[in-house]
Amino acid sequence: MYRPLRISPRCVLRMAALVSLALLAWPTQVCGQTVTISATVPPPTKSLPFPAGGISSEGVTLSVNNRYFSRNGRPWFPVMGEFHFARYPAEEWERELLKMKAGGVDIVSTYVFWIFHEEGRGVFDWRGRRDLRRFVGLCAKHGLLVWLRVGPWDHGEVRNGGFPDWLVKGRTRTNDPAYLAEVRTFFDEIGRQVRGEFWKDGGPIVGIQLENEYRASRGGVEHMDTLLRLAQEAGLVAPFTSATGWDHAVVPPSGFLPVFGGYSAQFWSASRQELTPNPNFFFTPIRAEDNVGPDLKPKDRAYQARYDGLPFLTAEMGGGMATAYHRRPVVGAPDVVVPDYIKVGSGIALLGTYMYHGGTNPDGGVPMEESLQTWHGFNDLEQKSYDFQAPLGEFGQVRASYRWMRLLNLFLADFGDRIAPMVTDYPAVRPSGLADRTTPRVAFRGGGDAGFLFINTYQRHYPLPGLQGFQARLELRSGALLVPTKPVDVPAGACVFWPVNFDLEGTNLVYATAEPVCRLRAEHLFVFAEQPGVRAVFAFPGDGVTVSAQGGRVREQGGLRLVEDLHPGRDACIILRRAGRPDVRIVMLSRRDALDLSKLRLGGVERLCLSRADVFADGVRLHLGAADPADLRAALYPAPAATSEGFRAEGDDGLFSVYVAAVGKTATPRAEVSLLREAGPAPAIRMNPKRRIPLAPPNSAWAGAAAWRIRLPEALVEAPGRTLLCIRYEGDVARLYAGGRLVEDNFYKGTSLEFGLWRLTAAERRAGLTLEVLPLRRDAPIYLPRAAWPDFGSGTQVATLRRVSLVDRYEAAMDFSR
Repeated sequence: MYRPLRISPRCVLRMAALVSLALLAWPTQVCGQTVTISATVPPPTKSLPFPAGGISSEGVTLSVNNRYFSRNGRPWFPVMGEFHFARYPAEEWERELLKMKAGGVDIVSTYVFWIFHEEGRGVFDWRGRRDLRRFVGLCAKHGLLVWLRVGPWDHGEVRNGGFPDWLVKGRTRTNDPAYLAEVRTFFDEIGRQVRGEFWKDGGPIVGIQLENEYRASRGGVEHMDTLLRLAQEAGLVAPFTSATGWDHAVVPPSGFLPVFGGYSAQFWSASRQELTPNPNFFFTPIRAEDNVGPDLKPKDRAYQARYDGLPFLTAEMGGGMATAYHRRPVVGAPDVVVPDYIKVGSGIALLGTYMYHGGTNPDGGVPMEESLQTWHGFNDLEQKSYDFQAPLGEFGQVRASYRWMRLLNLFLADFGDRIAPMVTDYPAVRPSGLADRTTPRVAFRGGGDAGFLFINTYQRHYPLPGLQGFQARLELRSGALLVPTKPVDVPAGACVFWPVNFDLEGTNLVYATAEPVCRLRAEHLFVFAEQPGVRAVFAFPGDGVTVSAQGGRVREQGGLRLVEDLHPGRDACIILRRAGRPDVRIVMLSRRDALDLSKLRLGGVERLCLSRADVFADGVRLHLGAADPADLRAALYPAPAATSEGFRAEGDDGLFSVYVAAVGKTATPRAEVSLLREAGPAPAIRMNPKRRIPLAPPNSAWAGAAAWRIRLPEALVEAPGRTLLCIRYEGDVARLYAGGRLVEDNFYKGTSLEFGLWRLTAAERRAGLTLEVLPLRRDAPIYLPRAAWPDFGSGTQVATLRRVSLVDRYEAAMDFSR
């Protein structure tokens, strides 16, 4: 994660005021927009100035050039998701890894936090949730690759950035001999844990990241090179070695791939206001978001130029946002995923998400969270929770961002080999600055003739107007092309991309105003998604192919055969008939269905699955889970050979066959809640003198917290299933205890505190839980979303419990082994 930018509160207020004045004059609709983009023919790729890549024991070759990765010589666009194994119970790893795989993740990245494994000097712990070797083995079992981020300093909002307390008493992050001796021991320990698990050995580990956000002004390159040598001597040898490139970090010119990120919100900002428009909602070739100036030009051109000749890779596209005591942003699916579309359109070759999966800090001899009271602590974070509002939550919750992200990941899995080698071009007229919301935000990532046109009309907190009568004139190698032929409207709040000269098994799709999602090769089927508010048009060459449309119309115009008036559905809406070859079929799903779409290998066959349930597969079983048993249904194509036990066939819906689980709804259990004590006066505000942000209340303040007893129904004591305890409250900070053990905490931001009851022992569930809430002051100097501020009435503080509910989880599994 990022360290805070040093911007004074007065500067932030002035910038926000200027942006607010500009917003007053912005329209809600921009009319008659035609943009022109001259498409570049990609130059030949170049080898990197240092060795990178490797061959597995099975003979599979991974490589990288100055623009993209390759697998066995074929362009490869990997998707990477961060999941911290030590922040999650080991017995639940496999299930969550399968959910990540179902979401389209190829590579699991994970920190190895030093303090989690050597809290006491010389005493290493690799057991249970700290068992790195078992975690890597599970990734290998399910075909997931691994990128280890071994530090030795990681950050990740962990105490001391991951350094043990005993280590920070001396010099660190330098070539100090005493420090390097400890690093050598730590790396040797990691090497022993993962011996035989590297790509060259037939294992899944393809990447190693060293250090994080390392900004040494002197000796930095030498130190990074020393860390690389120590890692290699410890056996940590992978095809690729990375280092974070943002924040003017040190990335040696030899041996390291720089990786970047992009967050739509900032918990680390000292501001108590909404932040100015975020640069991650603008198409730009600038790699480090901290280098984007208010005019959308590089603040430091040398900083940008140092990475010329290296691929544009991301490791930390924000999958959500952590919560600091002083600043508590809430992010939604578009805040998380639109920047991913923007970065793909801007030319990245690795889509890495931090965090893809949330977690919980493990118990230790000391609290494991970052705080302003610890060594080099930048912020006060929640002590236990590291949910991060991630696509997969702290207790495995599947959020809307997971489905939005899966839609893009499906595209990259099936068509990443096409887009990876392509380069990005921009219109001649581009947004003039962060406050410009009238100039269309457009980019074309192409290869001379073929490519993808990206359009964005979404900006967090600063609504953009829609584009009325939009067209793009693409000056391609083969000549100019209008996309679309007849202008279309692009609604506000959308981020879309359209294919141009897109190959459909030898037939050219000149363009479509619908989003390509995936394909089934064996079925000669291509899946597209409708984009709400955009009139869907598919354009084919005027001759050489017979086009039939189901429920639409075909007309000729300007040498093109246009398919229009299409309606989304689950059947083929376009069929391309070709003499002597199988028909190619196109399905255009509704946006709702597209977000419910998974592509899974079941029974040795690739299948499409449409389900409102959360789904994942283990090869022979399709697992469905939902809060409502009515959602335990799946529409599959191709259909299984037989109906699985526990399911009934409900007939066909277009190409898909529908199956429904025979699971009934049970009575919703209720928790018994009783007040133990009212809140006392809110604790006094304490400010950090260096950053001028409030400190989290000390432990002594909790004597004045409001407290409630929560007793669980007897049915959940012995059989909790996957029941979530959901607590709606208003206050400053909440803590949940099982006996005297802190099991969860939450800085209030208007959302629920959630806890998985299966994480408790039966004895703890029987004894019940205690909830404590510190009151929130009316004058609290913190950032909260506007909608989260409670109604104080005539009072000066609030500590109120609104609702305690239990959310059941219904599950079913379809068997494909027959």
